Amino acid sequence: MSESETGLRTRLIDVGVELVASEGVQALTLREIARRAGVSHGAPRRYFPTHLELLSAIARRGFADLGDRVRPVLAGGGDPRTQVAALARAYLEFALDNPGMYELMFRHDLLESGHLGLRETSLPLFGLLADLVGRVRPEADARHAAGALWGNLHGIAQLWRWGSLRFATGDEDFGPLLDAALLAHLGPEGGR
Repeated sequence: MSESETGLRTRLIDVGVELVASEGVQALTLREIARRAGVSHGAPRRYFPTHLELLSAIARRGFADLGDRVRPVLAGGGDPRTQVAALARAYLEFALDNPGMYELMFRHDLLESGHLGLRETSLPLFGLLADLVGRVRPEADARHAAGALWGNLHGIAQLWRWGSLRFATGDEDFGPLLDAALLAHLGPEGGR
């Protein structure tokens, strides 16, 4: 692919990232991305033969951004429980700061993740969570315990963004809910 072709491919993804941030997943049509990129509505098909491939490329950028956010948090070290808490907080903050991208990233029904490497981008983060959860709870099936925690975090993110949890709990910060989720899935700190 020539430099100009790579530039247009990147620009289409950039426009998609901006569009999902400003208007949400429903705005991510090939026609609208092409219009905002200043190209014909057929131009994206040269780089992304299907709409799903373009959505997947945009989601891949979201996973990279989430990874960039998580890496420094985990670099701080600490015991596995502290790392799970830091990872969970970074995840919730990302979800609340980037609601459109967050929705797209986890809508596998909208994404074509096979040959674009989206699975290879998203699964390592879950693998890291499962590893940490397994070190906190060695008696548990780490993948299932991590999956349950992830589902809980996803629910917190969604219901917090919609205002439901803030209304129900009266909290101004999701911190107490995060603490309760960690307690429920990891048990008390220090195993007490």
